[in-house]
Amino acid sequence: MSRLLLAPMEGVADYVMRDVLTQAGGYDGCVSEFVRVTGSLLPARTYERETPEIGNGGYTASGTPMTIQLLGSDPEWLARNAAYAATLTPHGIDLNFGCPAKVVNRHGGGAMLLATPEVLYDIVHAVRAAVPANISVTAKMRLGVSDTSRAIDCATALAEGGAESLVVHARTRDHGYRPPAHWDWIARIADAVSIPVTANGEVWTVADWERCRAVSGCNDVMIGRGAVSDPFLARRIRGQMDQAPSAAEWPVVLGYLADYLKKLHARISAKHEHGRVKLWLSYLKRTWPQAAELHDAIRRLQDALEIERVIEQMQLRLGRPGAANG
Repeated sequence: MSRLLLAPMEGVADYVMRDVLTQAGGYDGCVSEFVRVTGSLLPARTYERETPEIGNGGYTASGTPMTIQLLGSDPEWLARNAAYAATLTPHGIDLNFGCPAKVVNRHGGGAMLLATPEVLYDIVHAVRAAVPANISVTAKMRLGVSDTSRAIDCATALAEGGAESLVVHARTRDHGYRPPAHWDWIARIADAVSIPVTANGEVWTVADWERCRAVSGCNDVMIGRGAVSDPFLARRIRGQMDQAPSAAEWPVVLGYLADYLKKLHARISAKHEHGRVKLWLSYLKRTWPQAAELHDAIRRLQDALEIERVIEQMQLRLGRPGAANG
C-alpha cells in the first residue's frame, strides 16, 4: 500500500487541524506548517508553539509522526536552525520550496527559490551536513515560478544536495491552486532523480488519488485541501470506509468540528477562532451539504462561544454520535 501524507497548509493545517485530521485516521505522516527562518536561531518556544508534537515524541495525539518544515533562503541560518530542530525529536526536517504566498515570495523564500537551482542545492547541502544522519532531510517543491523550464534542474539540485525524498506539488507558483494539477510533470521529475518522489496536488477523492498515482507513476501521495474537505479521505483510499461520502457521516464530522473549536480556545486568540471555523466549513461544504447550512447559521457570528452553542444545538438534533465506524 502506498504511503499517505498530510500536507502542510499555511493558515489552514495548523497543529489543531493536524491533530483533528490525524485523529480521523489513515495517514502515515504529517508535515508542520512552515517555521520561518531569517537571520537568527529560533528559540524552543517557537517550536513549542508551532509544532507542539515535539512534546509527544514528535507524534500527534493519535500517534501520527510529524516532520518539522522550515522555510527560508539563507543556507547557513537554515542549517543552524535545522540542527537545533533536529534535537526536538521530529521525524524529519522538511524544506519548503513551494509556498506561493506573496509575503513569503517577496523575501525570496518558498517557491521563489525555484528560479535559482544552485541556491536549492546550497540550502539542502548545508542542512544535510548540519543534521544527524538518523534524521531525514526532505524537500517540497512546485514545478517552477512562472513556468516549468527549470523543474528538472530544481529537482536534480535538491536530490544532489542530499534530500532523502521529494514532494512535488504539480503546479507552478503562478498557478497558485487553480486546477488542473500537472501530474505528468511529476512523472518526468521522478524519472530524472534517484530519490523517492511523492505526488501532491488536486487530490479530492479516491478517484483523484487513483488518477494521480497512474499519471505521476508515484506510489506515495500527499493530500492537503482534499483532507480538509473530507477528513475521511485517507480512510476511504485505504478501503476502510465507503468511497463516496454520505449524510450518515455528517454527525461524526460535526463532532470533529466541535472538538476543533474547543482546541482552538487553548491555542489562538478568541478573535480569530470564528474565522478558522468558518474557513474549515467552507471546505467541508464541498463534501457535505449540511456544512453549508451550518456555515449560513454562523456566518455573522464572531463570538466563538455563540458558534459553539450553535454546533451543540445541531449535535443535539442529530444525537451526538461517537466515532466513525466506516
